[in-house]
Amino acid sequence: MSYLVATDGSAESDEAVRYAARQAVAFYETLEIAHVLTPDSELVDGTIVLPGEEAAVEAGEGVLEGARSIAEAAVDEPITVETQLLTGRPADAIAEYAAEEGVDAIYVGHRGLSEEREQVVGSVAKSVVDKADVPVTVIR
Repeated sequence: MSYLVATDGSAESDEAVRYAARQAVAFYETLEIAHVLTPDSELVDGTIVLPGEEAAVEAGEGVLEGARSIAEAAVDEPITVETQLLTGRPADAIAEYAAEEGVDAIYVGHRGLSEEREQVVGSVAKSVVDKADVPVTVIR
């Protein structure tokens, strides 16, 4: 069994990481932290190219390491943390990963780094709730 928390490095997702870490420790579960890269692609001579791919991967790995540190600092006992860098549309990638890996619960921040603001819950959080086959906790 494992718990999955999605992070984009925002303050809201940091809160979700803290909450998920406490839940994982309380139930002796592994915490999986995922970050989704959504690179802009270009078609060059018939080949899909991802500009800045190396920089995007490096930044994504930085987000994951920051989230790992937050998770470890949120609990007073050892926690097993695994990180996963995913690609694609965030809600789809999170729900698909959870289904493929047999994740038992998903945690997301209520709103992330997106410029587009919604009144109560962000579009990624809403979509994860709609697409996931396991319980989703939206952290505010």
